[in-house]
Amino acid sequence: MVTGKETTRGGRVLLIDDDPIQLRVREAVLRESGILVDVATTADSALALLRSSSVGSIGAIVTDHIMPGTSGAPFVRTLRELKPEIPVIVISGMAEAEDDYEGLDITFRTKPCPPPELIALVRKSLGQNQ
Repeated sequence: MVTGKETTRGGRVLLIDDDPIQLRVREAVLRESGILVDVATTADSALALLRSSSVGSIGAIVTDHIMPGTSGAPFVRTLRELKPEIPVIVISGMAEAEDDYEGLDITFRTKPCPPPELIALVRKSLGQNQ
């Protein structure tokens, strides 16, 4: 069911993960729950997408921590300079990685992040009702 609800933050989520299986599973879970989704396989391609005028209004970002090239924490630091208002959810298999995001105002979850929790986190970040 697509709700079509959009907020002042934007109604789309940007998923970033270099693991194609993780990316496609999360994308399917969110799309099935009615959330509009864009995807990127690297932090650099995500930043290019965010700088592009062709992308719809991104209201939240879900990113992996470890990626080739620019990883999660440096990506979020750059994002905070570019678009400080966008809520960010970081999902990592390394609990200790949370320390890398000190002061960056993110929501951190360790893997696995069950689908109901992912959906709830994204909806909350987008300002949508559960």
